[in-house]
Amino acid sequence: MRKTLLGAISPEEFLREYWQKKPLLIRQAWTDFPEIIDYARLAQLAERDDVQSRLIEYKNEQWRLESGPFTPSRLKRLGETDWTILVQSVNHLIPHISELLYRFNFLPYTRLDDLMISYAPPGGTVGPHYDSYDVFLLQVGGKKRWQISSDDASGFIEDAPIRVLKDFNPEQEWILEHGDMLYLPPQYAHYGVALEPGMTYSIGFRAPKTQEIAVKFLEYLQDEICLDGMYADPDATVTTVPARIDAQFTDRISQMLQNIQWDDERVKDFIGRYFTEPPPHVFFDQTEDLLDFDDFAAAVATSGVMLDLKSQMLYSDDALFINGEVLECHADALGALQELANNRQLGAGIYTEELLETLFTYYEYGYITLKPIQ
Repeated sequence: MRKTLLGAISPEEFLREYWQKKPLLIRQAWTDFPEIIDYARLAQLAERDDVQSRLIEYKNEQWRLESGPFTPSRLKRLGETDWTILVQSVNHLIPHISELLYRFNFLPYTRLDDLMISYAPPGGTVGPHYDSYDVFLLQVGGKKRWQISSDDASGFIEDAPIRVLKDFNPEQEWILEHGDMLYLPPQYAHYGVALEPGMTYSIGFRAPKTQEIAVKFLEYLQDEICLDGMYADPDATVTTVPARIDAQFTDRISQMLQNIQWDDERVKDFIGRYFTEPPPHVFFDQTEDLLDFDDFAAAVATSGVMLDLKSQMLYSDDALFINGEVLECHADALGALQELANNRQLGAGIYTEELLETLFTYYEYGYITLKPIQ
């Protein structure tokens, strides 16, 4: 049985009793790390221009925010206390971090966002704040004091470069050590301060705003719908106020707009495209030494394939989506590709020509890669 990160609680109990309802502290949730992403490794990532990183300092009662990439000389100037460096989407960069993120697959991939890693020396903090989404905070190395509160009504400090609550009145407090994890629902105020040098692995969940979904869906529709007809007014009459928008014109335009309709299949297509679309800073690197089809098929038989760490793949009843695109395939390949979407990998084996052709296409795009031979 695959080990979960919820301690003695089953995923079903967690979703029923805690998810989006109340916090949960899980002692020794996860300690099986093949590698600790410590400050030295995190600093290397923060120096890359294809990685989103931030540095937050609190000096002289003022908050300071810098965005990466950072130069080595800038990071060497950091003091011994009172700063935090944060690197987004480390799951796109390091395989075992990706594997850790996808251990939360008791929730749909449409909700899973990314795994951010932050490092802080003693006193390092990003201040009391709340998030608009669910988050798991996993302590890796060191110790951090977390205080939480259900009261988030104080508002944020004006003119601060980050969202820090004006007033924070903690209701609960814990010291998290290596392997401990804290779950917080949306809008739950929290304040973490490093007591010893260490990392926080933050597993965040996607919770788009209604406005965002509406705007993106309307953008999607403009490329998908094709409406017949055009404006006509054979019963037009003479007007003495030509600049006035009259009721008859308004009614006819309104009737034209009533033709904009959609059904569940259209919504599923939008979800598949939008929720797999890579962020603007994500690019896929094609392997310089691509195998030809026959060698690729032989390698799949030996090792299998897996999604690139940056790839997102979803499916509905009869459609597949990868990185914002509809994935075209033969019907016979559908089941195996759904398995690839769910497990993010396919094991070694002899597969049909139709499936191999599809896999090879997306291998050439850089969306999937060959699994390393164990």
